[in-house]
Amino acid sequence: MAHVVLAGGGTAGHTSPLIATAERIAELDPSGTLVAVGTARGLETTVVPAAGLRLELIPPVPLPRKPTLELLAVPSRLIGAVRAARRILKAERADVAVGFGGYVSLPVYLAARTMGVPVVIHEQNALPGLANKVAARFAKVVGVSFADTPLAKARYLGLPVRRGIAELDVEARRAAAREGFGLDPNRPTLLVSGGSQGAQSINQATQGARGRLLAAGIQVLHVLGPKNITEADEAVTDPATGARYVPVGYVDAMEDAYAAADLMIGRAGAGTVMETATVGLPVIFVPLPHGNGEQARNAGFLVAGGAGLLVDNADFTADRMATEVLDLFADPARLPAMRAATRDLVPADAAGALAELVLAAATKGA
Repeated sequence: MAHVVLAGGGTAGHTSPLIATAERIAELDPSGTLVAVGTARGLETTVVPAAGLRLELIPPVPLPRKPTLELLAVPSRLIGAVRAARRILKAERADVAVGFGGYVSLPVYLAARTMGVPVVIHEQNALPGLANKVAARFAKVVGVSFADTPLAKARYLGLPVRRGIAELDVEARRAAAREGFGLDPNRPTLLVSGGSQGAQSINQATQGARGRLLAAGIQVLHVLGPKNITEADEAVTDPATGARYVPVGYVDAMEDAYAAADLMIGRAGAGTVMETATVGLPVIFVPLPHGNGEQARNAGFLVAGGAGLLVDNADFTADRMATEVLDLFADPARLPAMRAATRDLVPADAAGALAELVLAAATKGA
């Protein structure tokens, strides 16, 4: 029986693999205990409890990307967060601490280090973040989503995804998934999503391209992000073709959205990249223009393998979106070929593999 503490939060990029791994740990060790650590600022406050996991909170320690006065506050904030993490690890009698990166993970890593608790980390991006770079130096296990991620002791596992995605039968679920969103089960379908928080540039391009897409008979499921959807965002039906545009704020079960779609437009966060590759969904990736370029790097292997396209954020206008989408749907062989190209590009059961490594680390101890 292992006592496992998992740290990760902020966005779905951190919480989704955490939840997927926790599910598999619970299957392998049903008598063990699981608790997740997050902050009050992130998506984890809703999705982690919804997944049936207990959530404990520590103070956030955001790390400014540029030198500002905020940097002066980091040391004292970090000390406070590490103390809070130590209290949780002690109270949970933690046998292992598992982190998925982001600023919530660093205090847990450091607390575990000072207490002699084994650390297991998983890096979802092709280019690792600061917290995982630090923890990789002393972690017992370093799992990565991409084979070329530059971390010490890295083991290529792939990205942990929930069973609902890993075992999704797209063909069997497609009609019901479309009907569940109020879409025609037999009509060509585009899914647009900027991630758990939405993406303003993608949302704007979609609004501008919507008329041309509907006029071509392509229905659109648009996930705007919970903070971006308003009362003005309503479903629209083209009177000539009958194609519908359906806006939603957030989708709890993304496997339904993936099953409904023939093509997706989205960011290139590791979650989107690996989940769509797992289910075989072609994607037009529009990488986030900020950060260290990790999103474009994430999608590189799918683009190189013919399973996706990449458009720079600055070039992603309504006209560019409409042209790319209409061209793909106009060629009856193109989307099936892109879907077929995703096969065997990602490991089949990253969540199970990581869960086994976590329990092994807990058993061996420090």
